Amino acid sequence: MIVERRESWEAVRAAFRWRVPARYNIAEHACERHVGSDRPAMICPDPAGGEPRLWSFRELSRLSNRLANALAAAGVGRGDRVAVLLGQGVETGLAHLAAYKLGAVALPLFTLFGEEALAYRLGHSGAKALITDAEGRGKVAALDLPALSTVIAEDFWDVVERASDRFETVDTGPDDPALLIYTSGTTGPPKGALHGHRVLPGHLPGVALPQEFFPQPGDLFWTPADWAWAGGLLDVLLPAWAAGVPVLASRAGKFDPEQAFALIARYEVRNAFLPPTALKMMRQASEAAQRTPGLAMRSIGSGGESLGEELLGWGRDVFGLTINEFYGQTECNLVVGNCASLFPVRPGWLGRAIPGHEVAVLDGAGNPLPPGESGEIAVRRPDPVMFLGYWRDEEATAAKFNGDWLLTGDLGVMDEDGALRFVGREDDVISSAGYRIGPGEIEECLMGHPAVAMAAAVGAPDPVRGDIVKAFVVLRGGEEPAEALEAALRAHVRERLSAHEYPRAVEFVDELPMTATGKIRRCDLRQREREKAGLA
Repeated sequence: MIVERRESWEAVRAAFRWRVPARYNIAEHACERHVGSDRPAMICPDPAGGEPRLWSFRELSRLSNRLANALAAAGVGRGDRVAVLLGQGVETGLAHLAAYKLGAVALPLFTLFGEEALAYRLGHSGAKALITDAEGRGKVAALDLPALSTVIAEDFWDVVERASDRFETVDTGPDDPALLIYTSGTTGPPKGALHGHRVLPGHLPGVALPQEFFPQPGDLFWTPADWAWAGGLLDVLLPAWAAGVPVLASRAGKFDPEQAFALIARYEVRNAFLPPTALKMMRQASEAAQRTPGLAMRSIGSGGESLGEELLGWGRDVFGLTINEFYGQTECNLVVGNCASLFPVRPGWLGRAIPGHEVAVLDGAGNPLPPGESGEIAVRRPDPVMFLGYWRDEEATAAKFNGDWLLTGDLGVMDEDGALRFVGREDDVISSAGYRIGPGEIEECLMGHPAVAMAAAVGAPDPVRGDIVKAFVVLRGGEEPAEALEAALRAHVRERLSAHEYPRAVEFVDELPMTATGKIRRCDLRQREREKAGLA
């Protein structure tokens, strides 16, 4: 799904057509058709600081064939779930390719999951095989998982080397199940979003435009986001391979902003997906790190939390480019985005509907609203990037739709040009004295204060107003909590936003609760406030 550069966004949309073939397999698109390429598929840095290991598409093809044969010999076949509990690295890529070649369903799992989280996902999915390492094997050893019959861990390379490197990819269609990603579970138990093979071509336009008409000659893609999540796997790894572009695999256990700058410079990274949390941490890095010589970025995309004017301005200053924000969710990802070379990027605005996707803002009855009115963001089906449904949960799947509209649960406003502004999650909206207040712009405003590193805004119970706006603030290095600073932050928001939106309470904290994908868990903060008020 190459998106051709045109003179305007409207021209790009008018020229775009979906071309998803009747028979399609992710592994064929992401690997097999590139076996003759002279560019590496993956670059793996040496932890000891030596020369990196370069993996070719030809190597990936042969090794994933071996792994597919090993899994098939263990009884894994079409439709079986193959769990992948590994960080960024070649083993992860091979596991995915092998699963797709088998016609199996890849189940990516985050390496920081504890036993309870793993037990739920492995048990609920009925995973038949698990590909992991020694640490992962230890986590699942005591779990009661009757369906799990095969575990490949420390013996990964021995298993691979013993198998044949000849394998015929199973014939699959675009709607055949290929990938099962569990939501981060910010409310209620995680749900498994099941995607067909079409999910990869469905993502390509949403990668191409925020990454400024990706691919271009010399591109090299990297993200600190774990490949267990849609952001790492579907926004970077698989689309890059589909385009024949190498991916830099970084195994860092904890994000280090100074190391991120050094990595980008050393390997001449050209394209990146950097979640807002990573960008905020990089903005706090030392001046020396931010001025690392050799930065040659061509494009940066970001999504998950709204970017404010401060971060966008910092990105232009440090990288010499405009960070393109995009929007989507596990069930229907990369459907809205910015592209700075085609139209101005405005702080707080997610961009416009990516070509091939129809996005609207709906009222409570499911009707599209006129520009300027707030409602729920929705995406019309059919759509190649849209999930097939929730695993073993027809009721939740049905509740996700209103007619042909997939309901995101996010509130937004669309302008006359079709640009979308994120207001907040439906359950994040603060009801105070009759006003409905979204936390996003309050947090962005607080982030504009020089003392603030990160901020979250939630509703705290109040006997008069129902809720008041309360801000949780992480200060930048060298700043200390003080009543005077608290008053200054309240005034900062009141003067810049509105008298009804400023935080009437401010609490300084060392850190904010985050999901595994780096989003603020406002639900945890709200629950804490309700417990303090005796309402939990």
